[in-house]
This record gives sequence, C-alpha cells and structure tokens, in this order.
Amino acid sequence: MLWLKALHLVFMVIWFAGLFYLPRLFVYHAMSDDQISIDRFKVMERKLFFGITTPGGVLTLLFGLGMLSLNGWSAYADSMWLHIKLILILLLVIYHIYCGKLLFDFKHDRNQHSHVWYRWFNEIPVIFLIAIMILAVVKPI
Repeated sequence: MLWLKALHLVFMVIWFAGLFYLPRLFVYHAMSDDQISIDRFKVMERKLFFGITTPGGVLTLLFGLGMLSLNGWSAYADSMWLHIKLILILLLVIYHIYCGKLLFDFKHDRNQHSHVWYRWFNEIPVIFLIAIMILAVVKPI
C-alpha cells in the first residue's frame, strides 16, 4: 500500500508540474509573433502535454484507484472528504483535457485568447492543488 501511495504522489507531482508549466508556455506562445518562436512553442507544448503531463495524470489516477480498491470501496462510503476530492479530481481532468484542446488550437494557429487570459488560466491548478491536498491530508469533513 505504501508503494502505491508513494507512486501516486510522485506522479501527482509530475502531473501538476505539467499543468503549471503548459499554460505558462501558452502565455509565451500567445505573445510570440515570429515563426521560429511559434514553431518552437508548438514542439515544447506537444512534448510536455503528451510526454510528461498526460502520462503523469494517467498514472496518478491509476495508482489512486489502486489504493481505493485495495482498501475496499465500502471503507470510504461515509468519507465526504474523499467524495469532494474525487469531484475536484474530475474537474482537474476536465481542465487537463481543455489544455489539450488549447494545445490543438495553437497547433492549428487558431488561438482565441490573449497572454493575459492564459496568465489567469495558469492559476487554476493552484486552487485544485491546495484544495485536494487539504482534503487528502486533513480530511476535514
């Protein structure tokens, strides 16, 4: 069980590192106006999303589900903190998928947002991280 927890946390850190850095790349990409920079950001974004962020997210979810199944789902029936955490994780997965949509838009030169919008968008995973960690560690409810 401790191995699952350790791997869950390692891949969670990797996932969040990608979710913090990808929108930052979007900020710089949205500010770029020369083709060399634009092409460079497209490569960096693709490698980060598909090579680091997505595998980190998938493995985080798999090891988390592994811990839940080893403990038995019924052990958490009355754990409201876990239900809220799982809802936040679902919303985080939606955020991740939306990052993929934005990546696709940049790839096809169809970005609709300014660098300022991406600066605000970049803050969303911070809120998720704080809330999920508090729920997982403190279990307040």
